[in-house]
Amino acid sequence: MIAKRIIPCLDVKDGRVVKGVNFRELADVNSPVELAQYYSACGADELVFYDITASAEGRSLFTDILTQTAACVFIPLTVGGGIQTLDDFDRVLKCGADKVSVNSGAIRNPSLIRQAAQRYGNQCVVLSVDAKRVDGQFRVFAKGGREDTGLDAIQWIQHGVQNGAGEIVLNSIDTDGVKGGFDLEMLKAVCDVVDVPVIASGGAGCIEHFVTLFHTLPNVDAGLAASIFHFGEVTIPALKQALAAQKIPTRL
Repeated sequence: MIAKRIIPCLDVKDGRVVKGVNFRELADVNSPVELAQYYSACGADELVFYDITASAEGRSLFTDILTQTAACVFIPLTVGGGIQTLDDFDRVLKCGADKVSVNSGAIRNPSLIRQAAQRYGNQCVVLSVDAKRVDGQFRVFAKGGREDTGLDAIQWIQHGVQNGAGEIVLNSIDTDGVKGGFDLEMLKAVCDVVDVPVIASGGAGCIEHFVTLFHTLPNVDAGLAASIFHFGEVTIPALKQALAAQKIPTRL
């Protein structure tokens, strides 16, 4: 069985890592460069870097802090935020990203996923989906969770994979920052309809939440979290030891 990945997430605003609850009330955490160095050294399998206000502010992702961050990590780096065109893909890949995450840009231009997959390969294209329950439906939100698109999240994810997305990051707005556990219901709905890697994001509050995630949904490939790692509530070495003790494959 393929080892489950543990992925810290750097939500970057104005050059600093921030964290909130339900995508709101953002508080300053640390420098992305310092955190990236720390996670790269302590056993993270990958790292995600989001410029979280780029799309909402209608600008391109800031590349100076990204270049500094990429230069100090030696694990795969996924980058997103303000990715609207193939030129944006090219720009962040040249800054040191291994994979590019698209969200609002793909909603605005669905052909972007296919174009990027054809140019850079499916493995480079990550479809990040911010989803929330609305009237009994999993609904896609854009612009950092600020705008309800009206799109059904499960159908949108299926469409993205058909167009060439090689990986899905499912961000549950309902569980984001709440620390009550991953959104297993939403994740199962996604895993049931796609055959590409699915990364669970939103809701991790303790080691047991990762154990429950991988035991309940063995098709989920990775768990992504932010604040519990940033504030030292859970360390990656301790998490991986706990997963191994539960016979969940992980890279120690």
